[in-house]
Amino acid sequence: LMAVFFLLIGLELKRELFEGELSNFKNALLPIVAALGGVALPGLIHAYFNWGLPTSAGFGIPMATDIAFALSILALIGSRAPASLKIFLTAVAVIDDLVAIVIIAVFYTNELSYTYLGLALLVFAILMAFNLMKFMRLPIYLVGGALMWVFMLKSGVHATIAGVLLAFTIPYTPEADDYDALSYLEHLLNKPVAFFIMPVFALANTGIIIGSGWLTELITPNSLGIIVGLFAGKVIGVTTASFISVKLGICRLPLYLKWKHIIGAGFLAGIGFTMSIFITNLAFENMGNGDDLINSSKMAILLTSLASGIVGYIWLVKLSRRS
Repeated sequence: LMAVFFLLIGLELKRELFEGELSNFKNALLPIVAALGGVALPGLIHAYFNWGLPTSAGFGIPMATDIAFALSILALIGSRAPASLKIFLTAVAVIDDLVAIVIIAVFYTNELSYTYLGLALLVFAILMAFNLMKFMRLPIYLVGGALMWVFMLKSGVHATIAGVLLAFTIPYTPEADDYDALSYLEHLLNKPVAFFIMPVFALANTGIIIGSGWLTELITPNSLGIIVGLFAGKVIGVTTASFISVKLGICRLPLYLKWKHIIGAGFLAGIGFTMSIFITNLAFENMGNGDDLINSSKMAILLTSLASGIVGYIWLVKLSRRS
């Protein structure tokens, strides 16, 4: 099911690259730089707290941003927030998730089978060839994607990566009057992902056992790395990277956005939830005390995501009132 979720993320990313904020390099550069800052600093903060410890494997946990929750908080503010802020936050979150996907593929792969990986890439190459030949039959791509998923699973690379690779093979013809495969599939997946896959994932993975010593679990190096990384690292990383790139003349601030808007977006980027919990399971599932680490990590993620969302909402609402 998470492979289908990643397929939808890949479709959204491909659309952004063709006609969205990421289609123009100059427009895309600021959210790219901001996202990289918002990924690097939280990862470094977690690494600092957990240097030399087995929990250092969780460095990827505070790097991720939950697109759905971050944009939902921004939607609550409505028209009081500039439209360019939603575009900026969407682009940051999409790039953020893309980096998280790369990190999953590179750092959370245990044993690698080059034979099966080669077969998965061969299927990907065949589907890309179909794309270049303007072959529009969507079922062929979906069957190929399922086959690629099996090979990826057998290779040792996390099979969800197949969802992203499949997305980039789906033909995108926005100028078509009658049928565009990418738009059709994206529309088809939106509701199942939002109303079935994400709730199932949440119900299956966010169960937390709150024991008598739950407060002490929040001050362990791993939990502190997650809390400080998501709540402080995200906003500082996003804002600082954006500020430096604009001052150096590499990027420009989008229309109607002020630096206080970027800070608010940085707080909302600290909502990790889905991707952070997903990486938590990958990081600690094979460790001796993995269940306890996963439980305390989930608690840190949920509390910090809640705090980041509340602070970001209040910050942007007060800012919109002053404006």
